[in-house]
Amino acid sequence: MEQHERPKIVIVGAGFGGLDAARTLAKHPLDVLIIDRHNFHTFTPLLYQVATCALDPSEIAYPVRTIFRGKDNVRFLLGELEAIDYQTQQVAVKTNGRMHQEPYDYLIVAAGSITSFFGMDKLEKVAFGLKSLSEGVVLRNHILKLFERAAWTDDPQQRDAMMTIVVVGGGPTGLETAGALYELYNYVLDREYPRLKHINTHVILVEATDRILAPYPEHLQKAARRQLESLGVEVILGNPLADAASDHIRLKDGRIIPTYTLVWAAGVKASPVAGMLDVPLSRAGRIPVKPTLAVIGRERIYAVGDIAYLEDRAGQPYPMVIQVAKQQAKLAAKNILRQLRGESQESFEYYDLGIMATIGRSRAVAWIFNRVPLSGFIAWVAWLGLHLVWLLGFRNRLNVLVNWFWNYLTYDRSVRIILEHRPHEPDLEEELLAEAQATTSSNLPG
Repeated sequence: MEQHERPKIVIVGAGFGGLDAARTLAKHPLDVLIIDRHNFHTFTPLLYQVATCALDPSEIAYPVRTIFRGKDNVRFLLGELEAIDYQTQQVAVKTNGRMHQEPYDYLIVAAGSITSFFGMDKLEKVAFGLKSLSEGVVLRNHILKLFERAAWTDDPQQRDAMMTIVVVGGGPTGLETAGALYELYNYVLDREYPRLKHINTHVILVEATDRILAPYPEHLQKAARRQLESLGVEVILGNPLADAASDHIRLKDGRIIPTYTLVWAAGVKASPVAGMLDVPLSRAGRIPVKPTLAVIGRERIYAVGDIAYLEDRAGQPYPMVIQVAKQQAKLAAKNILRQLRGESQESFEYYDLGIMATIGRSRAVAWIFNRVPLSGFIAWVAWLGLHLVWLLGFRNRLNVLVNWFWNYLTYDRSVRIILEHRPHEPDLEEELLAEAQATTSSNLPG
């Protein structure tokens, strides 16, 4: 292994875990390299607001290089991780069409999670996920285009299907998305489509179990359902999705719901990066780690956040939430520092600050410190405050605050632009190759 003047720590992923690990390590005489396929950090709790036209994508994203501006010992590499060689302690990254090898002394894997469709290939083709900024923009485009189509459709049954949206998953993401979509459909877009004035849009939340927000106390679960239904969302419990097509879904009891929009918020699994370590994976493809967050069976490699599997004292895996990722990242970084100093490492102890979910305008539930229940307007204000604090960048916080205040006063959502992306963006290497081939062809005789 190549020896460095200073220990080199490579961090895979610029999510909440990766950033907190880098911030902790940046204060010490180390070389830190962050690798991510995007040059920005995404504030994932607000993705649904991008999808429902409440926020612009730039308001929940922040450049990684800007975060570490002035930190000379922190570098960033934009690229796709292709392999981890734990024997030679190197990672292979594809960047600009070329493979790039980076050695490390310690590696922190914080690659997060992706949407899980539980092996249902057909569902994956027709459902919309909500785990990345691009997925949020895709869903926003789809919703706006459906309204444009519905405005010029004479078939009432087809128009009703276009005005029906189904959200699968009774966790915070499902509730927040369902509530925001209902408000977008019925308080914003309906004003702009006079031909659809008397068409009632229909938002349906489907949860396979008999309850929503499973980790919450029962009284908050009931409060959340009441708030959803008072808003106008239909809640279906204990009747899971059985089949789906581009124009309808079918539930287990045989009910068929015509719809062109199926939002999947029912499950996640670890990033495929987990498979690169060549260790037996746990539930949802997560990497088993020791209480110190060191990967079992792999020297000098740590895993944190959604991609890591660690059970608490009750034998339950720690949830795939931001709080866990941030706390684990800080501990993993500190344990690397302890290891460099020859000190014993510490075990992970989770400090649960609580859980909360917003349902719509002035509607939310919160369970603070696992002992203080909040519901309705107070919970909604608490949710707003916490997310503003966590959001990166003063400009982003100010923009989001102004947008939320304006939305609250007027119900208006200004980010209603259908922005199409090119289906394929050729990388620089492909462009140079094509240019060289064109030049060669033009110089050939005859």
